[in-house]
Amino acid sequence: MSEKITITEIAERANTSKTTVSFYLNGKMDKMSEETKKRIEKVIMETNYHPSIAARSLSSKHTHLIGVIIGNITNTFANQIVKGIDDFSRMEHYQLIVGNSNYDFEIEKNYVHRMLSMGVDGFIIQPSRRFSSLTKIIKEKGKEVVFIDSQVSMEDEKWVKTNNYEAVLSLISKYADSQYDEFMMITANPSVLSTRMERVKGFEDALELKKLSWKTKIVDGDIQVEDLQKLIEGELKFGKKTLIFVANCFLLPRVFLAMRNYRNLMPETIGLIGFDNTEWTTLSAPSVTTIVQPAYEEGYQSAKILVDAIEKKAEECPNQILACEIHWHESTL
Repeated sequence: MSEKITITEIAERANTSKTTVSFYLNGKMDKMSEETKKRIEKVIMETNYHPSIAARSLSSKHTHLIGVIIGNITNTFANQIVKGIDDFSRMEHYQLIVGNSNYDFEIEKNYVHRMLSMGVDGFIIQPSRRFSSLTKIIKEKGKEVVFIDSQVSMEDEKWVKTNNYEAVLSLISKYADSQYDEFMMITANPSVLSTRMERVKGFEDALELKKLSWKTKIVDGDIQVEDLQKLIEGELKFGKKTLIFVANCFLLPRVFLAMRNYRNLMPETIGLIGFDNTEWTTLSAPSVTTIVQPAYEEGYQSAKILVDAIEKKAEECPNQILACEIHWHESTL
């Protein structure tokens, strides 16, 4: 029976060593002859052998499991991050355990403890600002952690992020040269994530450098379209050209819907810019100018850094900043 077959028996039947069978099971077959691979494969098929993760982790000291904690798994940006993580991890024969934190520290803490109890080899985390105390727990357990999109500290941490501050600063500076009279930013609570704080700072610095004023509207993450519509209508001024910057990808489609009565005024009277990683901004009428983050690449690189650290190769730069792109469309001049 398959459950009684051991790796030792597989090695004996295939006329090879346990180490060679272990390499085969972990996908490390670069230096293995075709004949040896075929013998091992034949025995495994004949015995219907399925190695248990627990048994393999006891012998190798690794489970080949990666704990991934994402702030909001429902948006396309997060989907692309996880896709990037998974694509690289599968190539290296690691599997993911994914959790959604809603940027809630208590949920983050629960996931960390549960994933540690499952024996994950390391973590990739999109952290809230309070995560630093959990970093200490992870490191005390001898596990590696890579922060993605945001970080809790610049000191002795591994992370992958995008140039949010520079991208916003550059884009808003372009429109601060008299094309619009009024400037408004709509954002979810910036204090939750370092990324949000960078975007807010980029927006404010661009206008301050030009000695222009602006309005910042901090809204709940679950604000409804109707409430956004009231907020925007209350701020628009007749005869003034207004640029609206939406700092969060999940808020942008709601703001766009809330502005349905003003779309005929875009881009001459009202401009709209946001963060987004989805196709709808190119298909909408008008299409929407966006700052696009390389989400897939963020995920892929974070997995490369983590696996490199787990396997102690020291081949990857532990801190990486990737560049955003500006997709120019019809919602701005």
